[in-house]
Amino acid sequence: MTTATVAGLSRARLQNIDRFLEERYIAPGKLPCALTMVARHGEIAHLGLVGRADVERDAALKEDAIFRIYSMTKPITSVAFMMLVEEGKVALDDPVAKYIPEWANLGVFVAGQPGAWQTRPVSRPMQIVDLMRHTSGLTYGFQNRSNVDAAYRKDNIGGGKMTLDGMIAAFAKIPLEFSPGDAWNYSNATDVLGYLVGAISGMPFAEFLRTRIFEPLGMVDTGFHVAGDKAGRLTACYNRNPATGALNLQDDPAKSPYLAPPAFVSGGGGLVSTAADYMKFCQMLLNGGTAGGHRLISRKTLALMTENHLPGKKDMVDMTRSTFSEASNAGVGFGLGFAVVQDTARYLINNSVGEYYWGGAASTAFWVDPKEDLTVVFMTQFMPSSFYPVRRELRTLVYAAFDD
Repeated sequence: MTTATVAGLSRARLQNIDRFLEERYIAPGKLPCALTMVARHGEIAHLGLVGRADVERDAALKEDAIFRIYSMTKPITSVAFMMLVEEGKVALDDPVAKYIPEWANLGVFVAGQPGAWQTRPVSRPMQIVDLMRHTSGLTYGFQNRSNVDAAYRKDNIGGGKMTLDGMIAAFAKIPLEFSPGDAWNYSNATDVLGYLVGAISGMPFAEFLRTRIFEPLGMVDTGFHVAGDKAGRLTACYNRNPATGALNLQDDPAKSPYLAPPAFVSGGGGLVSTAADYMKFCQMLLNGGTAGGHRLISRKTLALMTENHLPGKKDMVDMTRSTFSEASNAGVGFGLGFAVVQDTARYLINNSVGEYYWGGAASTAFWVDPKEDLTVVFMTQFMPSSFYPVRRELRTLVYAAFDD
């Protein structure tokens, strides 16, 4: 006989998650697949799989499917950087130019274009904390909002054969969008953190993540590319055909660039992973920085990371200059690598104060709720993540399952 609850969650209501996803998103062809993993009190309470890992090849979605997690890479990079802070090798209030001298004279955009920029001096130097909380003045090329992000696109920041060293050199020639600390803007800042992890530790960034985080946590399927013997587990990634509304293959897993090591090792969005692997990372966070008797990071350091670090303790909506959809969440601040819930009434979705989270460009998501001892990992492969409200709906469905 099956008990009605698991870890204080209703089994029947957890099963509603899969029914909802199937009926709302999979059957109508809006999403190719969805894998939902819910854990509470250290126990996997729900593992749901719907849809196909590869629609064209009619490949079943399996528990060990490998997904492009894009910006869910950012919290991992942020933890890696804070390990170096704990070791006294760098401080949050250090000027970035201490480690990147060629950035010492960066100005703020006033007018002009590449080769003819007009700038003004910054109000204060960029600090490490600005990189971690996205108040650096950097941006992303995809925002399509200014001459600055146009310059990012012109230089193909993060694309082609560009390396991390190449990115640092390119940024030295492009002005900031605003003076550090004046606004919140989603950006390549976490890629810069990845560069700094390598420069400060003296170890290649990818190697640092592998030896200091992935191996201790047993994240055996997480990395910057998919090894040959695992290639068959890489899911297909999709976007929407604007003419028909149907799924359009964006990255074929049989030809994907993720099948080979990248030139640009992106700490902001380069990792692939599985739901089980990422759940191990989330459980480490929930456990205060430990897993399997191995401490990756101090409980106090993690507490610092999951506070709201925006100046004046403002919301992202109060400070944002970003076109990025996650910045529209009222009641949410930003810590050192995570969004942090500050006011559940303003957020208007069931959650807990102190919950922290982030997502990826292909609509993946995770959150950690320390108050409820809850972690959730959601995997799919559809771009852009802002097109459907599935991640917000998932929160409602998970919290509706509470039965303790």
